[in-house]
Amino acid sequence: MKGTIVGVDLAKNVIQVCVFKNNKVHSNTEMTPNEFIDWLANLAPVTIVFEACGMSNYWKQKAISFGHEAKLISAKLVSAVRQNQKADKNNALAIVQAALLLEVNFITGKTVEQQQLQSIMRLRELAIKQKTAMSNQLTLLLAEFNLMVSSRNGGLRGVIESTLENAENDFSSEFRAALEAAWQQYLSVVTSITTYDLCLEKSLVTHPEAQKLLKIEGVGTLNAITLYIALGCADIGVVSTGKDASACIGLTPIQYSSGGKVKLGSIGKHVKNSILRSQLITGALSAVSQKRSQDDGQNRLRHAHTGYRV
Repeated sequence: MKGTIVGVDLAKNVIQVCVFKNNKVHSNTEMTPNEFIDWLANLAPVTIVFEACGMSNYWKQKAISFGHEAKLISAKLVSAVRQNQKADKNNALAIVQAALLLEVNFITGKTVEQQQLQSIMRLRELAIKQKTAMSNQLTLLLAEFNLMVSSRNGGLRGVIESTLENAENDFSSEFRAALEAAWQQYLSVVTSITTYDLCLEKSLVTHPEAQKLLKIEGVGTLNAITLYIALGCADIGVVSTGKDASACIGLTPIQYSSGGKVKLGSIGKHVKNSILRSQLITGALSAVSQKRSQDDGQNRLRHAHTGYRV
Protein backbone atom coordinates (compact mmCIF):
# COMPACT_ATOMS: atom_id res chain seq x y z
CA MET A 1 0.00 0.00 0.00
CA LYS A 2 1.65 3.20 -1.20
CA GLY A 3 1.09 6.91 -0.65
CA THR A 4 -0.57 8.54 2.31
CA ILE A 5 -2.45 6.23 4.68
CA VAL A 6 -4.90 7.59 7.23
CA GLY A 7 -5.90 5.38 10.16
CA VAL A 8 -9.21 6.37 11.74
CA ASP A 9 -10.46 5.19 15.12
CA LEU A 10 -14.20 5.92 15.38
CA ALA A 11 -16.17 6.78 18.49
CA LYS A 12 -19.54 8.34 19.16
CA ASN A 13 -18.40 11.92 19.86
CA VAL A 14 -14.72 11.99 18.85
CA ILE A 15 -12.68 10.60 15.95
CA GLN A 16 -8.96 9.93 16.18
CA VAL A 17 -7.09 10.47 12.90
CA CYS A 18 -3.53 9.23 12.32
CA VAL A 19 -1.80 10.38 9.11
CA PHE A 20 1.10 8.21 7.90
CA LYS A 21 3.26 9.32 4.97
CA ASN A 22 6.82 8.55 3.79
CA ASN A 23 7.30 5.98 6.56
CA LYS A 24 6.55 8.57 9.21
CA VAL A 25 3.58 9.55 11.36
CA HIS A 26 2.82 13.16 10.46
CA SER A 27 -0.04 13.69 12.88
CA ASN A 28 -2.31 11.84 15.28
CA THR A 29 -5.10 14.22 16.25
CA GLU A 30 -8.58 14.10 17.71
CA MET A 31 -11.53 15.59 15.81
CA THR A 32 -15.26 15.95 16.20
CA PRO A 33 -17.45 14.31 13.52
CA ASN A 34 -18.17 17.70 11.91
CA GLU A 35 -14.48 18.61 11.88
CA PHE A 36 -13.67 15.24 10.34
CA ILE A 37 -16.18 15.78 7.52
CA ASP A 38 -14.65 19.19 6.74
CA TRP A 39 -11.19 17.63 6.87
CA LEU A 40 -12.21 14.91 4.40
CA ALA A 41 -13.74 17.45 2.04
CA ASN A 42 -10.56 19.55 1.89
CA LEU A 43 -8.09 16.64 1.77
CA ALA A 44 -6.50 15.42 -1.47
CA PRO A 45 -7.44 11.80 -2.34
CA VAL A 46 -5.72 9.36 0.03
CA THR A 47 -6.24 5.85 1.42
CA ILE A 48 -8.33 5.92 4.57
CA VAL A 49 -8.60 2.82 6.75
CA PHE A 50 -11.38 2.55 9.34
CA GLU A 51 -11.57 0.00 12.12
CA ALA A 52 -14.72 -2.05 11.47
CA CYS A 53 -17.51 -1.13 13.87
CA GLY A 54 -21.14 -0.06 13.88
CA MET A 55 -20.45 3.34 12.30
CA SER A 56 -17.70 2.32 9.89
CA ASN A 57 -20.00 1.68 6.90
CA TYR A 58 -21.38 5.22 7.07
CA TRP A 59 -17.94 6.82 7.30
CA LYS A 60 -16.56 4.60 4.52
CA GLN A 61 -19.38 5.75 2.24
CA LYS A 62 -18.76 9.36 3.25
CA ALA A 63 -15.02 9.11 2.51
CA ILE A 64 -15.69 7.55 -0.90
CA SER A 65 -18.10 10.36 -1.74
CA PHE A 66 -15.20 12.81 -1.26
CA GLY A 67 -13.02 10.85 -3.70
CA HIS A 68 -10.91 8.89 -1.21
CA GLU A 69 -10.10 5.17 -1.24
CA ALA A 70 -11.72 3.80 1.91
CA LYS A 71 -11.18 0.39 3.53
CA LEU A 72 -12.40 -1.42 6.63
CA ILE A 73 -10.06 -3.52 8.75
CA SER A 74 -10.81 -6.10 11.41
CA ALA A 75 -10.90 -4.85 14.99
CA LYS A 76 -9.41 -8.18 16.07
CA LEU A 77 -6.38 -7.63 13.84
CA VAL A 78 -5.95 -4.08 15.10
CA SER A 79 -6.05 -5.31 18.69
CA ALA A 80 -3.35 -7.90 17.93
CA VAL A 81 -1.09 -5.28 16.31
CA ARG A 82 -1.50 -2.58 18.98
CA GLN A 83 1.70 -2.41 21.01
CA ASN A 84 0.72 -0.20 23.93
CA GLN A 85 -2.35 0.19 26.11
CA LYS A 86 -5.75 0.77 24.57
CA ALA A 87 -6.19 4.46 23.83
CA ASP A 88 -7.53 6.43 20.89
CA LYS A 89 -4.08 7.47 19.67
CA ASN A 90 -2.68 3.97 20.01
CA ASN A 91 -5.71 2.53 18.20
CA ALA A 92 -5.40 4.93 15.27
CA LEU A 93 -1.68 4.13 14.94
CA ALA A 94 -2.39 0.38 15.17
CA ILE A 95 -4.93 0.70 12.33
CA VAL A 96 -2.19 2.13 10.10
CA GLN A 97 0.28 -0.57 11.18
CA ALA A 98 -2.25 -3.33 10.52
CA ALA A 99 -3.08 -1.90 7.08
CA LEU A 100 0.64 -2.05 6.15
CA LEU A 101 0.90 -5.79 6.82
CA LEU A 102 1.32 -8.15 3.87
CA GLU A 103 -1.75 -9.86 2.37
CA VAL A 104 -4.24 -8.19 4.70
CA ASN A 105 -7.85 -9.21 4.06
CA PHE A 106 -9.86 -6.03 4.42
CA ILE A 107 -13.52 -6.23 5.40
CA THR A 108 -15.98 -5.47 2.65
CA GLY A 109 -18.52 -2.78 3.40
CA LYS A 110 -22.24 -2.57 2.80
CA THR A 111 -24.31 -0.21 0.72
CA VAL A 112 -27.03 1.96 2.23
CA GLU A 113 -29.66 -0.40 0.83
CA GLN A 114 -28.00 -3.40 2.47
CA GLN A 115 -27.77 -1.55 5.77
CA GLN A 116 -31.48 -0.81 5.61
CA LEU A 117 -32.31 -4.46 4.90
CA GLN A 118 -30.04 -5.54 7.73
CA SER A 119 -31.78 -3.14 10.10
CA ILE A 120 -35.20 -4.57 9.20
CA MET A 121 -33.88 -8.10 9.77
CA ARG A 122 -32.50 -7.16 13.19
CA LEU A 123 -35.76 -5.49 14.17
CA ARG A 124 -37.59 -8.67 13.14
CA GLU A 125 -35.18 -10.88 15.12
CA LEU A 126 -35.72 -8.72 18.23
CA ALA A 127 -39.50 -8.86 17.80
CA ILE A 128 -39.41 -12.66 17.52
CA LYS A 129 -37.39 -12.90 20.74
CA GLN A 130 -39.83 -10.57 22.47
CA LYS A 131 -42.79 -12.59 21.20
CA THR A 132 -41.30 -15.84 22.50
CA ALA A 133 -40.41 -14.31 25.87
CA MET A 134 -43.85 -12.75 26.34
CA SER A 135 -45.64 -15.94 25.28
CA ASN A 136 -43.62 -18.01 27.74
CA GLN A 137 -44.19 -15.53 30.57
CA LEU A 138 -47.95 -15.32 30.01
CA THR A 139 -48.20 -19.12 29.78
CA LEU A 140 -46.34 -19.63 33.08
CA LEU A 141 -48.22 -16.86 34.88
CA LEU A 142 -51.56 -18.38 33.86
CA ALA A 143 -50.34 -21.82 34.93
CA GLU A 144 -49.91 -20.48 38.48
CA PHE A 145 -53.71 -20.11 38.54
CA ASN A 146 -54.16 -23.62 37.04
CA LEU A 147 -55.07 -22.10 33.68
CA MET A 148 -53.24 -24.39 31.26
CA VAL A 149 -52.57 -23.26 27.71
CA SER A 150 -53.10 -25.92 25.05
CA SER A 151 -54.46 -26.21 21.54
CA ARG A 152 -57.64 -27.82 22.90
CA ASN A 153 -58.71 -24.63 24.67
CA GLY A 154 -57.73 -22.24 21.90
CA GLY A 155 -54.10 -21.72 22.80
CA LEU A 156 -52.86 -18.61 24.54
CA ARG A 157 -55.47 -16.39 22.91
CA GLY A 158 -58.33 -18.63 23.98
CA VAL A 159 -57.21 -18.89 27.61
CA ILE A 160 -56.61 -15.15 28.02
CA GLU A 161 -59.86 -14.11 26.34
CA SER A 162 -61.91 -16.62 28.36
CA THR A 163 -60.17 -15.48 31.55
CA LEU A 164 -60.95 -11.82 30.86
CA GLU A 165 -64.56 -12.58 29.92
CA ASN A 166 -65.25 -14.83 32.93
CA ALA A 167 -66.65 -12.63 35.70
CA GLU A 168 -66.80 -15.47 38.21
CA ASN A 169 -63.11 -16.36 38.46
CA ASP A 170 -62.50 -13.96 41.41
CA PHE A 171 -59.71 -12.09 39.63
CA SER A 172 -59.36 -8.44 40.67
CA SER A 173 -59.93 -5.59 38.26
CA GLU A 174 -56.26 -4.60 38.60
CA PHE A 175 -55.10 -8.06 37.53
CA ARG A 176 -57.54 -8.07 34.61
CA ALA A 177 -56.25 -4.68 33.47
CA ALA A 178 -52.63 -5.85 33.74
CA LEU A 179 -53.40 -9.08 31.84
CA GLU A 180 -55.22 -7.12 29.13
CA ALA A 181 -52.26 -4.72 28.80
CA ALA A 182 -49.80 -7.63 28.51
CA TRP A 183 -52.00 -9.32 25.90
CA GLN A 184 -52.27 -6.14 23.83
CA GLN A 185 -48.51 -5.72 24.02
CA TYR A 186 -48.09 -9.31 22.77
CA LEU A 187 -50.48 -8.66 19.88
CA SER A 188 -48.57 -5.48 19.03
CA VAL A 189 -45.34 -7.46 18.75
CA VAL A 190 -47.05 -10.03 16.51
CA THR A 191 -48.32 -7.20 14.29
CA SER A 192 -44.79 -5.77 14.12
CA ILE A 193 -43.42 -9.10 12.89
CA THR A 194 -46.07 -9.19 10.16
CA THR A 195 -45.11 -5.63 9.16
CA TYR A 196 -41.41 -6.51 9.02
CA ASP A 197 -42.15 -9.57 6.84
CA LEU A 198 -44.18 -7.41 4.47
CA CYS A 199 -41.36 -4.84 4.28
CA LEU A 200 -38.86 -7.58 3.44
CA GLU A 201 -41.08 -9.02 0.72
CA LYS A 202 -41.49 -5.58 -0.86
CA SER A 203 -37.75 -4.91 -0.60
CA LEU A 204 -37.01 -8.17 -2.36
CA VAL A 205 -38.77 -6.87 -5.48
CA THR A 206 -36.34 -3.94 -5.74
CA HIS A 207 -33.22 -6.12 -5.40
CA PRO A 208 -32.85 -8.39 -8.46
CA GLU A 209 -29.62 -9.90 -7.06
CA ALA A 210 -31.52 -11.15 -4.03
CA GLN A 211 -34.34 -12.46 -6.22
CA LYS A 212 -31.87 -14.72 -8.03
CA LEU A 213 -31.13 -16.49 -4.74
CA LEU A 214 -34.76 -17.64 -4.53
CA LYS A 215 -33.96 -20.18 -7.25
CA ILE A 216 -31.87 -22.16 -4.74
CA GLU A 217 -33.77 -25.00 -3.11
CA GLY A 218 -34.62 -24.28 0.51
CA VAL A 219 -34.06 -20.52 0.14
CA GLY A 220 -37.07 -18.30 0.80
CA THR A 221 -37.47 -14.57 1.34
CA LEU A 222 -35.59 -14.43 4.67
CA ASN A 223 -32.68 -16.59 3.50
CA ALA A 224 -32.42 -14.73 0.20
CA ILE A 225 -32.20 -11.34 1.90
CA THR A 226 -29.79 -12.55 4.59
CA LEU A 227 -27.52 -14.14 1.97
CA TYR A 228 -27.67 -10.95 -0.09
CA ILE A 229 -26.62 -8.92 2.94
CA ALA A 230 -23.75 -11.31 3.76
CA LEU A 231 -22.45 -11.99 0.25
CA GLY A 232 -23.64 -9.10 -1.93
CA CYS A 233 -21.06 -6.68 -0.59
CA ALA A 234 -20.57 -3.13 -1.77
CA ASP A 235 -17.24 -4.19 -3.29
CA ILE A 236 -18.37 -6.25 -6.28
CA GLY A 237 -16.45 -9.46 -6.98
CA VAL A 238 -15.17 -10.07 -3.45
CA VAL A 239 -16.89 -13.47 -3.19
CA SER A 240 -16.14 -15.29 -6.44
CA THR A 241 -16.40 -18.99 -5.51
CA GLY A 242 -18.73 -21.21 -3.53
CA LYS A 243 -15.88 -22.02 -1.15
CA ASP A 244 -15.40 -18.34 -0.33
CA ALA A 245 -19.14 -17.93 0.18
CA SER A 246 -19.24 -20.89 2.57
CA ALA A 247 -16.36 -19.49 4.58
CA CYS A 248 -17.99 -16.04 4.67
CA ILE A 249 -21.21 -17.33 6.25
CA GLY A 250 -19.52 -19.78 8.63
CA LEU A 251 -20.23 -23.15 6.97
CA THR A 252 -16.62 -24.38 6.79
CA PRO A 253 -14.91 -26.42 9.54
CA ILE A 254 -12.38 -24.95 11.91
CA GLN A 255 -8.82 -25.58 10.75
CA TYR A 256 -5.86 -26.17 13.04
CA SER A 257 -3.00 -27.42 10.85
CA SER A 258 0.72 -27.52 11.56
CA GLY A 259 3.82 -29.32 10.35
CA GLY A 260 2.21 -30.36 7.09
CA LYS A 261 -0.63 -32.15 8.89
CA VAL A 262 -4.09 -30.89 8.02
CA LYS A 263 -6.51 -30.99 10.96
CA LEU A 264 -10.11 -30.06 10.33
CA GLY A 265 -12.49 -29.80 13.24
CA SER A 266 -16.22 -29.24 13.43
CA ILE A 267 -18.05 -26.25 12.04
CA GLY A 268 -17.42 -23.36 14.40
CA LYS A 269 -20.08 -22.76 17.03
CA HIS A 270 -19.34 -19.08 17.54
CA VAL A 271 -19.72 -17.42 14.14
CA LYS A 272 -21.00 -14.00 13.18
CA ASN A 273 -23.74 -15.42 10.94
CA SER A 274 -25.21 -18.02 13.31
CA ILE A 275 -28.81 -17.01 12.53
CA LEU A 276 -28.17 -17.27 8.78
CA ARG A 277 -26.60 -20.69 9.23
CA SER A 278 -29.56 -21.86 11.29
CA GLN A 279 -32.01 -20.59 8.68
CA LEU A 280 -30.09 -22.30 5.86
CA ILE A 281 -30.14 -25.61 7.72
CA THR A 282 -33.88 -25.23 8.34
CA GLY A 283 -34.47 -24.43 4.68
CA ALA A 284 -32.37 -27.41 3.56
CA LEU A 285 -34.27 -29.78 5.85
CA SER A 286 -37.54 -28.41 4.50
CA ALA A 287 -36.41 -28.93 0.91
CA VAL A 288 -35.30 -32.51 1.66
CA SER A 289 -38.60 -33.26 3.42
CA GLN A 290 -40.58 -31.83 0.51
CA LYS A 291 -38.54 -33.81 -2.01
CA ARG A 292 -39.07 -37.00 0.01
CA SER A 293 -42.82 -36.39 0.11
CA GLN A 294 -42.88 -35.90 -3.66
CA ASP A 295 -40.91 -39.13 -4.20
CA ASP A 296 -43.28 -41.06 -1.91
CA GLY A 297 -46.27 -39.70 -3.82
CA GLN A 298 -44.75 -40.71 -7.15
CA ASN A 299 -43.98 -44.20 -5.81
CA ARG A 300 -47.58 -44.66 -4.63
CA LEU A 301 -48.86 -43.49 -8.00
CA ARG A 302 -46.50 -45.86 -9.82
CA HIS A 303 -47.58 -48.82 -7.69
CA ALA A 304 -51.23 -47.91 -8.19
CA HIS A 305 -50.80 -48.04 -11.98
CA THR A 306 -49.04 -51.42 -11.79
CA GLY A 307 -51.73 -52.91 -9.55
CA TYR A 308 -49.75 -53.09 -6.31
CA ARG A 309 -50.94 -51.73 -3.02
CA VAL A 310 -48.70 -49.66 -0.84
